[in-house]
Amino acid sequence: MRYLPKSPADRTEMLEAIGVSSIEALFETIPAEYRLKGDLNIPRQHSESEVLDRFRAFAGNVASGDVAVLASQPASKQYASFLGAGAYRHYRPVVIDSLVQRGEFLTSYTPYQPEIAQGTLQAMFEFQTMICELTGMEIANASMYDGSTGAAEAVMMAVRVTGRNGAVVARTVHPEYREVLHTATQHQGIPATEVGYVTETGRVDLAALDAAITDDTACVLIQSPNFFGTIEDVTAIAEIAHKKGALLIVSIAEAVSLGIVKAPVEADIVSLEAQSFGVAVGFGGPYCGVIACKEKFLRQMPGRLVGETKDKNGKRGFVLTLSTREQHIRREKATSNICTNQALVALMTTIFLTVYGKQGLRELAEQNIAKAAYLRDTLTKAGAKPLFTGPSFNEFAINLPESAETANTKLLGKQIIGGLALAKWYPELGDKATLWCATELTTKVQIDAAAAVI
Repeated sequence: MRYLPKSPADRTEMLEAIGVSSIEALFETIPAEYRLKGDLNIPRQHSESEVLDRFRAFAGNVASGDVAVLASQPASKQYASFLGAGAYRHYRPVVIDSLVQRGEFLTSYTPYQPEIAQGTLQAMFEFQTMICELTGMEIANASMYDGSTGAAEAVMMAVRVTGRNGAVVARTVHPEYREVLHTATQHQGIPATEVGYVTETGRVDLAALDAAITDDTACVLIQSPNFFGTIEDVTAIAEIAHKKGALLIVSIAEAVSLGIVKAPVEADIVSLEAQSFGVAVGFGGPYCGVIACKEKFLRQMPGRLVGETKDKNGKRGFVLTLSTREQHIRREKATSNICTNQALVALMTTIFLTVYGKQGLRELAEQNIAKAAYLRDTLTKAGAKPLFTGPSFNEFAINLPESAETANTKLLGKQIIGGLALAKWYPELGDKATLWCATELTTKVQIDAAAAVI
């Protein structure tokens, strides 16, 4: 018989259906002396991740709970990692792979005739719905390649919407996102002006931003949490952009932040990298980009949009409402040359969000904040110095007592991957500046070990 877990709300509903006020009332016909009054004499239940750790320990013939459990894992998992910067390690519920590997989903088929692919379309529709709930936008497409191409597509979309021909981009946007944007716009005659950040807070310089926006600026592109991990003042930036007739695009590289950080509802377009939602960190991909926006910009949105309708019998059904790519319509009318959507990867995201739910996602975000706060405090006690004072989520920039290269070499010797050196993209910060990240998978033991090396 299958085990079907019940939530407290499920149990309450079941008790109400049979007219009983509580579990205790349900069993009150059993004489008191025969009722169990304490806990069963068995070990406490384990979480899914703990169960997996136990099996890895058995496979490596090491004691359960022993730090040596790491030795039984693949080489890539033997190392503690504090890297983030757009690719984040989060726990993936095992149900994700169990479902996405079903034949109905794991197929190379592209639904050009969508009426015969209702399951695929429903998955896309649910994905779009959850993205809208998370971002505060009115519509979302059925995914893009990744966050970097999504940001570039959002800028080109803003140019089409406004009829203007320039972009103002914060230097706090992921440097590689900015490189992809340059690649996409350089031959289209779309100039991009970069504005710096305030050295104290790590947030975009609002005065410089205001001065950079002209009558020909189509949009302002920011990232929040930004590349330094700092949360931008989206409301203030939106006021500056809208006052001058420009659209605001908010790029989000760490999707889990939406579990607790206020959604960027003031934005006109949101470009999201949803890799954190159940997509494993691989060797460069795959990723899961998304564009969400206000409904009035619907016809300029790249990619696919799935809609809900009813058939002639009144049954719920799904249709490909909008597909603005060249494979579906005349090339000169296409808004984008994005040739596919990441449907299977988007399905992973959908399953992840369904498993966690609203409260679960918030608790996950709270864990990330707590782990990052402990990491920051521990590194500070070890002699490091935080670079910025702005609010952050699970990532932060910090100056180490020695160069990032020297520190990371020492850390690697202890099977620890340290923070990302920032001098490559931000030489003004110096060679000691690094970007550190902690997620729910980061342990206290790993943090203390890294601090000991530093």
